[in-house]
Amino acid sequence: MERETLRAALSGIFSDVFEQPGIVARDDLTAKDVEGWDSVSHIDMVCAVEDKLGITFTTADIARLANVGELLDVISRKLGGTEAVPAK
Repeated sequence: MERETLRAALSGIFSDVFEQPGIVARDDLTAKDVEGWDSVSHIDMVCAVEDKLGITFTTADIARLANVGELLDVISRKLGGTEAVPAK
């Protein structure tokens, strides 16, 4: 799946989970940029991404994410694509 297709999917998931239509999943977007993105909604978002994309995150995958760009990299890797930046 192409990065822009993944970004569009994440934008839709974020809009649903955080109940804010129009959220754009920018690479530099972080939890502090989205009202209502707390630890509980973070879990909801991760579960929604897993369900929608048919992937499973490890605890390590989730723990090392600093922004949406890194989330996109991990998703791309799990779907068999290439990453812009290798996972650390």
